[in-house]
Amino acid sequence: MASWCEDMSAPPRVLVAPRPSDANYQGVILSLRHPKSDEETGYLFADGQIYEFNWFKERFGSWFFGDYVCEDGSLYYCTHVDPIFTLLPIFEAARMSNGNDPGKFRQLDEILYIEGYPGYQHLMSIAGNHMELVCEVKEVADVKFFRLDNSKVLSWLCCKVYNLKEVFPKLVKDAIQIIREYLKDEPWLTLLCKKLQMDINEIIDMAKTSQASFCAESSPMTSRPSEGKIGNGSSKSSKGRPAKKLKAEVESKNIKDMFRRNVPLILAAM
Repeated sequence: MASWCEDMSAPPRVLVAPRPSDANYQGVILSLRHPKSDEETGYLFADGQIYEFNWFKERFGSWFFGDYVCEDGSLYYCTHVDPIFTLLPIFEAARMSNGNDPGKFRQLDEILYIEGYPGYQHLMSIAGNHMELVCEVKEVADVKFFRLDNSKVLSWLCCKVYNLKEVFPKLVKDAIQIIREYLKDEPWLTLLCKKLQMDINEIIDMAKTSQASFCAESSPMTSRPSEGKIGNGSSKSSKGRPAKKLKAEVESKNIKDMFRRNVPLILAAM
């Protein structure tokens, strides 16, 4: 092993991330709730922007760092996420609306205090400017109070759909499918489909069909045979020696576990 990684507790990984404006600042990895599933998810917060981690791996591949070979050829890369998607469920819960009651106005520090998720405190510097687009705001003695506004949220979501429609000009449904990955079905997908006069059941069925197709294409029995099965001790290699057991690949949804173990990352600036 090369001298630069001798003291590492785990093999390095490759992460492609935006180049920070400050060379001495590498950003902060935050654990936040995923806006759709509520599952704990890792995000990169750097230069006032939020990035989600994505994972890609070829069937065969390794990384070479000088005289060191990293057997895991996986590539982790960051993509920008609109902070409003991340903060929308938090602000929705904070207003505590009930029926026709629109809910309460709350201060940012109250809204962003989520037990078990201190990462939200890092978003104090950007939350106000972004969430003013989808909230009613009142200012009392230089202190701002926020309350999520359904009509503003719908206008913002429609704007997102129309922007995506420029990329997918034939089907508005495709644009909604992309947004749905960061949106709860209730109430926002239901309200959005009603606003755009779309059948929500058709949107949901499209997602199920797409997911089933993806699972079939990614099946270990077809395109990626090395990822699903673990070799047994009785198997033999072509040279007669016991075959090395295959390790199951780590799914991208478990990337947060990698960061918890403080695995070193090779940062490649974009």
